[in-house]
Amino acid sequence: MTQLNSSLPAWGAVAAHAKDMSKVHLRDLSAADPKRWQNFHFEHDTWLLDVSRQRITQQTLSLLFDLARAVDLPERIAAMFRGDPINSTEHRAVLHTALRSDFAGSPAIQAEVRDSRRKLSAFAGAVRSGKKLGITGKKFRHVVNIGIGGSDLGPLLVCEALRAQWSGDITPHFVSNVDRTQLEDLTRTLDPAETLVIVCSKTFVTQETQTNANAARAWIVGALGEKAAGNHFVAVSTNAEAMDKFGIAADHRFTMWDWVGGRYSVWSAIGLIAEVVVGTERFEEFLKGASDIDKHFTTAPFEKNLPVLMGLIGAWNRTFLNLPTLAVLPYDQRLARLPAYLQQLEMESNGKSVSLDGIHVDFATAPIVWGEPGSNAQHSFFQMLHQGTLTQALDFIAPLRGSWGGTEGQDLALKNCFAQSQAFAYGYPLPDVEADVRKAGVSAGETARIGSHRVHEGNRPSSLLMYPQTTARTLGGILALYEHSVFVQGTVWGVNSFDQFGVELGKKLAVGIDMTGIKAPQGAGAAGIAALINYVATHR
Repeated sequence: MTQLNSSLPAWGAVAAHAKDMSKVHLRDLSAADPKRWQNFHFEHDTWLLDVSRQRITQQTLSLLFDLARAVDLPERIAAMFRGDPINSTEHRAVLHTALRSDFAGSPAIQAEVRDSRRKLSAFAGAVRSGKKLGITGKKFRHVVNIGIGGSDLGPLLVCEALRAQWSGDITPHFVSNVDRTQLEDLTRTLDPAETLVIVCSKTFVTQETQTNANAARAWIVGALGEKAAGNHFVAVSTNAEAMDKFGIAADHRFTMWDWVGGRYSVWSAIGLIAEVVVGTERFEEFLKGASDIDKHFTTAPFEKNLPVLMGLIGAWNRTFLNLPTLAVLPYDQRLARLPAYLQQLEMESNGKSVSLDGIHVDFATAPIVWGEPGSNAQHSFFQMLHQGTLTQALDFIAPLRGSWGGTEGQDLALKNCFAQSQAFAYGYPLPDVEADVRKAGVSAGETARIGSHRVHEGNRPSSLLMYPQTTARTLGGILALYEHSVFVQGTVWGVNSFDQFGVELGKKLAVGIDMTGIKAPQGAGAAGIAALINYVATHR
């Protein structure tokens, strides 16, 4: 007989402890433990994870480790790296780790990965060196990636984060949205003779990607002739027939595997645009950074294991402390797209309401993930985070040095990062407000009038992840840390972190809508859809 993880005694112990902890303020935890930072920071290699401002005690961690073992996390980790079909609803292995770590998957899979890497690095090198040219003989100076979801968010993040390491005089561009604005902007500014287009679609029939790819083809072929498609287009897909029809040359095709989910695909040929822009040496550093974390995740004891700690604390905040969202706050402009990337990673993976056995869960799963670079965020939504009615969990992420290698501007960023994390944790209670206001010479009446407006309740829990500098290697590490953290949370909740049926229904319904109005809408709400189609036809 199947059961939810929430029925386990270890779960009940965590839940009972959470009721006690809900009455405790971080000010009290700090006052009771003068060595709190020493006791609640964890180092691995050049990484620092500081969880001293989380609403936890040593008992909390001990109970969470017990829960991790009760849900068989060690075996789940081993099964994933072996290549067992842990994506049970789709009967698939989950082996994105095999794309970067030679201890993941079977020897046969590793041989396939090595072969793919050789082809990708050879192609990227040919484009960068000018050995592979456009149909007119011009060198490619622009690469346009057409994809959506993981086929866009991953390579876009990598290119933006590693901007300081671009080389080869090649500029990346990204097209994902089906409304055509991104592509239209590019066609007005780029020379098609100098443009290479990478179409990323496993099936080559994803509606948004296919629409944009066809429009890009019309632009290239219209300017350079029908034969240009063979020179100017690359595909990452498994649909040979569709690639034949489109005109993709045989040596411009790169494979995907069904054991790589879209949101985990940046390590594969989906990352080709990044490899073209930063070079194979840098891209392999990116892979190595993730591999370093894979090794740490599979070998370190839970008590020192960064992604295990991150994942367990994430589950603690969402499920046991009932914190609805996670704000991701990188103090590095290079990581501006990281919150969007993590939105898909966390919410598509664990945004589930049934267990692996198909039972409706009786607890909260994935948080809503959102965020902005910290300095900008301080001047926009931090007001709500500090003094709003909802309490959120927060992840601060900060390099020790700026991506250019200096510390001048980063020192100011770090000062703000540290100060904000302190303010969120410990707040600004009314007695302190009143004392400071009186010290400034404000009258007792005025102090009483404005005092409550300045109070910060605090007790907003946060983690701080620090590392030396945003490079290809550390970026790979950051993404792998969060991937494994998400896996840990999914294991605690007992959900399938690797399917995404929730994105399919809207797509299916969209196919059945005829904007000409000739074919009448069917199903629930058909009259409303017909009225909307008529409104568009009347007012367009």
